[in-house]
Amino acid sequence: MIETGERAPDFTLPDQDGGPVTLSALLGTPVVVYFYPKADTSGCTTQACGVRDHAADYSEHDATVIGVSPDPVAKVKHFHEKHSLNFTLLADEDHAVCELYGTWIEKSMYGNTYMGTARATVVIDGDGIAAAVFPKIQPKKHDALVLKALAEIR
Repeated sequence: MIETGERAPDFTLPDQDGGPVTLSALLGTPVVVYFYPKADTSGCTTQACGVRDHAADYSEHDATVIGVSPDPVAKVKHFHEKHSLNFTLLADEDHAVCELYGTWIEKSMYGNTYMGTARATVVIDGDGIAAAVFPKIQPKKHDALVLKALAEIR
């Protein structure tokens, strides 16, 4: 996982509509990049709806929020529309960005191991530096922790 103080690696991924989004084009103000394992699962829905419901709080910090998962564009689009999300979701189908940020990890469930995306968030300042890194963030605590980090970099 990248660490606080490191330059956030640049990337370009398709958004929920298939259009390209490049991290470096968003800089100048803070960017919150959160990685989530799978669209429409309970924890991912809780987290996404929390971001949606705190849109005004993120706006107070001039922050752009983007969610990244290894889901295909069609699934990301469905998730975005189903929950009326008001921020961008990106499809990292080959998990290259997850690997770049260190969130593509070995997981285990019911005795089976597999590779998947860790739920993690990186708060990037306007200069492209990771101002805060949350390697294992709980969906219900996500917004409070991220908004506090945003307040500290202003």
